[in-house]
Amino acid sequence: MLESITNPLDDPAADPFEVAREAAAQLAEKTGVERHDIALTLGSGWGKAADLIGETVATVPATEILGFSKPALEGHVGTLRSVRLANGKHALVIGARTHYYEGHGVRRVVHSVRTAAAAGATTMVLTNGAGGIKEHWKPGTPVLISDHINLTADSPLEGATFIDLTDLYSRRLRDLARTIDPSLDEGVYTQFRGPHYETPAEVQMAKAVGGHIVGMSTALEAIAARQAGMEILGMSLITNLAAGIQKTPLSHQEVIDAGRAAEPVISALLAQIVESL
Repeated sequence: MLESITNPLDDPAADPFEVAREAAAQLAEKTGVERHDIALTLGSGWGKAADLIGETVATVPATEILGFSKPALEGHVGTLRSVRLANGKHALVIGARTHYYEGHGVRRVVHSVRTAAAAGATTMVLTNGAGGIKEHWKPGTPVLISDHINLTADSPLEGATFIDLTDLYSRRLRDLARTIDPSLDEGVYTQFRGPHYETPAEVQMAKAVGGHIVGMSTALEAIAARQAGMEILGMSLITNLAAGIQKTPLSHQEVIDAGRAAEPVISALLAQIVESL
């Protein structure tokens, strides 16, 4: 309970962008890196990419940085990692994702994105493990996110803030990813509130309105990244077919196991994509 009381983002009067700027200043002090050029949120199955994209300069427990929460989900490491890329630029690897279903509020969900932007990042790579609606997607398939449907009934934007979400997930970056792997498919990500998995009827609803991927993250973060002026690349690891598409019951262990099995391949792919950014 102490964390929920002391986190400055829980104060309605606080400016979340000022908190992000302070967090970025703390990050620079602790890592010794004044500016990060790209940021990556590594979801389930994507974690080993951090070891492949370059030389780790510093690793900081996220809870040592203002506004960050301890991850509630296995598969998220709870650190902020500064990595020097081969081209001399620096990447901020976010292993401390706060999910909407944790009940901390949207400000905390998108704080990592806003901190990355305040740290100088102009490109945001958002990854996740998710359920697939297209039947030919097998567990372990990486998919580019072309658009999203936000079913959380919430937004990181506050007040009369109007942000264009056309081409939210950059076509340029998707095309660039396909120069690395031309076989990459793409689809529309649908964010549900969670933490329960979707019912078969909800999956059919998502399919009917144009969704191809179902999960519990990413969309709110992408909106915040667009507000911050960042270019966004989204990728999902299909860990299972969605409820009703897959004929066996869903489980979180299944998600973890699929992520671990696919991790070497998809991490190497993501590292190649980052190298070309």
